[in-house]
Amino acid sequence: MKRLHLFVIKSFLGPFFMTFFIVLFVLLMQFLWRYVDDMVGKGLDLKVLAEMMFYASFAMLPLAFPLAMLLASIMTFGALGENYELVAMKASGISLFRIMRPLIVIAVLITGAAFFFSNNVLPKTNLKFSTLLYSVKKQRPELVLQEGVFTNEMDGYSIKVGKRNNDTKMLYDLLIYDHTKNKPNESVTVADSGLLRITEDKKYMVLELFHGVTYQEQKQDRNKKETYPYQRNKFEEQTIRVKVRNFEFNRRDESIFKNQYRMLTIDQLKVADDSLSNDYHDRLQKYMLQININPTISRRMFNLTVREDSLKREINDPKADTIFDYDAYYSGLDKWVQADIAKTALDRARSNMQQVNMFQGQLYNKKKNLNKYKMERHRKFTLSVAVLIFFFIGAPLGAIIRKGGLGMPVVVSIFLFILYYIVSMSGEKTAREDVWAMFNGMWFSSYIFLPVGIWLTYKAATDSAIMSSETYTKLFSRLGLDRFFSKKSKK
Repeated sequence: MKRLHLFVIKSFLGPFFMTFFIVLFVLLMQFLWRYVDDMVGKGLDLKVLAEMMFYASFAMLPLAFPLAMLLASIMTFGALGENYELVAMKASGISLFRIMRPLIVIAVLITGAAFFFSNNVLPKTNLKFSTLLYSVKKQRPELVLQEGVFTNEMDGYSIKVGKRNNDTKMLYDLLIYDHTKNKPNESVTVADSGLLRITEDKKYMVLELFHGVTYQEQKQDRNKKETYPYQRNKFEEQTIRVKVRNFEFNRRDESIFKNQYRMLTIDQLKVADDSLSNDYHDRLQKYMLQININPTISRRMFNLTVREDSLKREINDPKADTIFDYDAYYSGLDKWVQADIAKTALDRARSNMQQVNMFQGQLYNKKKNLNKYKMERHRKFTLSVAVLIFFFIGAPLGAIIRKGGLGMPVVVSIFLFILYYIVSMSGEKTAREDVWAMFNGMWFSSYIFLPVGIWLTYKAATDSAIMSSETYTKLFSRLGLDRFFSKKSKK
């Protein structure tokens, strides 16, 4: 039995590690596609790019674990079924559950490792990645001169290039306005050609000009009658050296992002959740008291928002719950009194509506931010449990399909994972918008896929031919739908 378990484990580990790195590579390509605009043209060192990719790969691991488990389990049991090894095991009296037993242990260990990683390692790598990405976004882009367009990236100068040779990096027909003295168009330089480069320390930008003229306006002396409209200086070669700022890469302080929900462990998320919940309820109570209603209703609204009974306000008005015939009372008043009451009520209603509209947006943002911390706590569990759920989906599905390799298993795995992702995002959206309870929304995908895994395991253990066309033909005949297919086949 030990040899059989070792054989199954060896058959599983190879596809698992292979698919794990393939999935991680695909997810990293998705990351590059998403952030390519923030990194292009920044002149970043390879060390910085490699560090960013390293931290980004850690961020992709929670998604890579479930998908790799699903794909590897389908490939393993599909290959065993395709080579009739699974049939031989069952013929020897070994049940499918006993064959799956060593891999169940491995799946549980991977689930625990995924949870440990999500709770202890991922917050630290997310903090470093977010800080590094923010630093890259704040990095000033390298100066790229486009033909026929003025560029102001060079501090104090506005440059226009007529033509650019991408092979030799030579610039032609340059027009340069000097704004270093905060006076527009006081000095203009025209050059036939030039070269632009940045020093290795990225502190200075050097522009070498060839065969040009500099036109500079002269200051007028009020005591003299002579006027000198401008000064013209011809040159064969001229160098403009400008000290630039923000071209060197500066790492930002990690404390900027350390309190965000993606950078916290479960214990830290719980503390942040309690703090944000108290702040939310305090603001809600404050807003309730600012709405101008009669004292009895105000006390009741306040009591609805209080979480401790000791803080609730007593209602001592004996007439609060009595039935009052307001129509009879209102009709017995004078016309001018009725008009005054109606005007006062209308003004108070409009004031309350303005207060509610203003408070609603503020409370919505507060609650939405609070829900992010609650969702992150559940996400650490749901993505880890998804590893185990996908094993119980992939293993029996592979035994039913009986196809190994990277053909059918890849198609089925991608379809199931996309379906899981859609269901998961739908549940998270309902939880974020408070349509459903937080627990139900975050675990909605598990509610659906766990019964599917149990059902597939049962079908595979009982050798049910759910993938056979004969099974569905018999089902259609029982439902009386076979005549429609027979008519189509005759036509």
